[in-house]
Amino acid sequence: MNSRMGTLLLASSNKGLRRVQLGGDLPKPASDEFWIESRDQLLKCEEQLYEYLQGKRREFSCALDPVGTDFQRRCWDALLTIPYGETRSYAEIAQQVGVPRAFRAVGQANHANPIAIIIPCHRVIGSGGALTGYGGGLNMKQQLLLLESSVRQGSLEFAAAI
Repeated sequence: MNSRMGTLLLASSNKGLRRVQLGGDLPKPASDEFWIESRDQLLKCEEQLYEYLQGKRREFSCALDPVGTDFQRRCWDALLTIPYGETRSYAEIAQQVGVPRAFRAVGQANHANPIAIIIPCHRVIGSGGALTGYGGGLNMKQQLLLLESSVRQGSLEFAAAI
């Protein structure tokens, strides 16, 4: 899908959304996957992403089916608990998933997040408040955080520029 943030690739299994990729090359299907182009199956998620990027949606209701290790899935579940317009540090997520010293592993799990924006890894920042890595680039991470901040404060001036 084309969006104000650039091209997003959406992919779904029969169980739910499996991927929202921020630009880049098309991923290759796993050996046990068979891909069929079906915009109809992804239409609800696409509409919700458009609404989010326009500042009209704060939560997503798409069924999700991310593929990852148990630890990655625990991290991604923790990301889903970060409220719109708020941030958490990698250390706070590590604490939340029960491995307080694993903040670097949390960073790697964020990097492996297959469902960008909807599983909001952009809401995770360094302990000192610094913006750190993001698959779509730090500029996109900053834009997403500013979008959420401006909507939360009742201003859509910045959101219109995205």
